[in-house]
Amino acid sequence: MFNTRGWIALGLLSAFAVPAMAQSFRVQCPTSTITHPGANNNSEPAYVGATYTGTSAYPSAPAHVNGAIKCQQISGGDGYATMGDGTQTYLFSFGPLSGLANIASGQPGSLPPSQFNTVNDPTANLLQPGDPATTIAPVTTQQFISPVSTAQMTALGNFYNGAVGLDYDVANTVNIFDISETGNTVTAVANSPLDLNLQPGATVIIAGGADVPAGYKGNVTVTAANVPNAFFPPSFAFQYTVATTGLAEVQASPTATASIPKAIDGHVDARQIMDVGVMNGNLPAPLMAIDEDDEFFLTLTNVGMIMRPDLFEQHTVHFHGYPNASAFYDGVPDASVAINIAASFTYYYLAPDAGTYFWHCHITPPEHLQMGMVGQIYVRPRQNRVPVGTSLYTARTAQNGDLRTACVSATDILCSNPLPAVNTAVNRAASGNYAYNDGDGSTYYDVEYPIQMHGFDPNFHFVGMTFNPEGFADMKDKYFLLNGRSYPDTVTPGPLQTQSADGVYHFSQPLATIIDIPAGKRALLRISDLNVSEYHTLASLGVPMQVIGYNAKLLRDQDGNNLYYTTNSITLGGGESLDVILDTCVTHATPSDPSSSCTTPIPVGTYYLYTPNLDHLSNDAENFGGQMTEVRVH
Repeated sequence: MFNTRGWIALGLLSAFAVPAMAQSFRVQCPTSTITHPGANNNSEPAYVGATYTGTSAYPSAPAHVNGAIKCQQISGGDGYATMGDGTQTYLFSFGPLSGLANIASGQPGSLPPSQFNTVNDPTANLLQPGDPATTIAPVTTQQFISPVSTAQMTALGNFYNGAVGLDYDVANTVNIFDISETGNTVTAVANSPLDLNLQPGATVIIAGGADVPAGYKGNVTVTAANVPNAFFPPSFAFQYTVATTGLAEVQASPTATASIPKAIDGHVDARQIMDVGVMNGNLPAPLMAIDEDDEFFLTLTNVGMIMRPDLFEQHTVHFHGYPNASAFYDGVPDASVAINIAASFTYYYLAPDAGTYFWHCHITPPEHLQMGMVGQIYVRPRQNRVPVGTSLYTARTAQNGDLRTACVSATDILCSNPLPAVNTAVNRAASGNYAYNDGDGSTYYDVEYPIQMHGFDPNFHFVGMTFNPEGFADMKDKYFLLNGRSYPDTVTPGPLQTQSADGVYHFSQPLATIIDIPAGKRALLRISDLNVSEYHTLASLGVPMQVIGYNAKLLRDQDGNNLYYTTNSITLGGGESLDVILDTCVTHATPSDPSSSCTTPIPVGTYYLYTPNLDHLSNDAENFGGQMTEVRVH
């Protein structure tokens, strides 16, 4: 038998000439956009009103700047993971190519431009470039992977956190279409978009022939970039100051040019991409988190699968249940694009309603999901950005002025988050956050934990690694995981490392599943299931589970009544998510406000979150393991 996909891909490559220049590892992380035109797009501003108003399309500038810009880069390739009984398994998976320090410490890898667009300083002694696994000595005992030491975790915290391989591009020259002067301020409009990172203070060389007055030319200092003009979009223009006034306008000059110095514009060192991305698959895939109103730029770089060089596998990112503005970014190949080996593609998302979502590759999904190409993303609500002491009901009412996310059940039968039926007069708490724009404070929490439920068939993974045909009909999971780990690895802190076929250790399982809650506080569990063959049940022993959201929708009816329910177990199928609150307080000072002080906490101690399905509470039908973790109330 031979693998048909490899032969088909080889035939297609021979039938069509594909120029090498079409392949690129570039990334995109703009510092400003139409929706976020200002310079400060690195932090979340308070929500004060609708981003855009009116119904006659989007104006040139938003009424209010809400949210920020977030960026992330991931690799598509292969790797290994280790189970609780010491068994190693082969993966097709995604790995981090940005936010490595965040990912290593269990945090989302989504970064603002100020962190993403940084070039690694070799004098800073950060662990980059190169695969992080090669810079930290592995510690192993027999066949088991031991916990990462304190010293190693300190080193992990010193990872370079920006986009891997990001480097300055070469200096470039653009033709100038128009130069005009108002007083001492000159506006230069190019024939093409200027570098997104052209900032005030940069030096640009203006040159030209006799048709360009001398007063315009020379080394000039940019005073403003992204300038509105009468010819092209703002990204085509910049301004500078000259000493001479009264200079004539120069339009459509055949000689005028602007030489822009090297800058950060998405150019990367491909060697560093390969150093880090190869055999660096994670289970689960890198965690992502954004806020409502954010613009999210996600770059997927396909580094190929080293253990299966016969496969020309493409990869995509599909945000399951996530309302994209365009099918082009949905990751389903028949309506979107698929990314070839040695290429990158940047997806664009405008963060939709708050909730817990998840993502996966949509190329032969039963295979790629089974092999590990599954991850989680969650969206935080605007309500977190309401000023402390502000009425949550009033803030939620104000959101109905934003036509993109307005929810008025009287006019919209699909509205899933109407105003609460009762105004509880709860104000924004001084600390903590909310899972949804509830308007009554009922989804308040102090700490949050993402939990991805998954399982895999080791036989399917083995034949996938050994060039044999995969038996989809015989697929039967035998390992059951929480965040890519089976007990007792679920309560092992820090990232777990696994030795790959090249003898190098990679931190392939970054997320522990320890639920740590201060007594009297509330924890939000963002639970998702991306299994392709099994349902999963998760039970809480001693701490009630209050379910507040399902599939990224607040549990509330059209009349505004909360439909939350309290249970000791939940069951999910593949493609479902739940938002669950674990409240370690029996009685709050103000019963209608879960952020109020706790008068009666539950006893401190260790509780358990586990599956009552006994065959899922094991490693390959043997040993004690599977889907279990600890809830530590302290």
